[in-house]
Amino acid sequence: MRRLTLWFAATVAATILLFSYRTSLGATVAAPPAPVPVPPADPVPSGSASAAATVAVEGPVARTRYGPVQVEVRLRGRTIADVRAVRWPNANDRDAEISMAALPRLRAEALAAQSAHIDTVSGATYTSDGYRTSLQGALDRAHVG
Repeated sequence: MRRLTLWFAATVAATILLFSYRTSLGATVAAPPAPVPVPPADPVPSGSASAAATVAVEGPVARTRYGPVQVEVRLRGRTIADVRAVRWPNANDRDAEISMAALPRLRAEALAAQSAHIDTVSGATYTSDGYRTSLQGALDRAHVG
């Protein structure tokens, strides 16, 4: 009986410790990465005076478990010409590492899909959800998508 009680207490203690372990402690602040250069707009063909201008629209700040996510969308007419992250989770080295791996993939997905209907990056679920939310908000503000 004593062995069973000891085993039960150890199991409960291990379970509590397992579920209370925090993976993101926010101890250090990582320096933000260098800005991603924005490609220049396509040149206007001579003789064409009605080329669509590029318009930049910021999405709302999406609050996630690991920090805010916000994107800026550059639109040429109704086409997404570029998407860049303005804010992303980077409160510590691990959050910054995850963001730096996920943001280029999310940008490529958004440019390919031409919408906010993009796949979640494995290992960056919260960042992906925030990116989608901010991107959809920017497209809504621009009355595009």
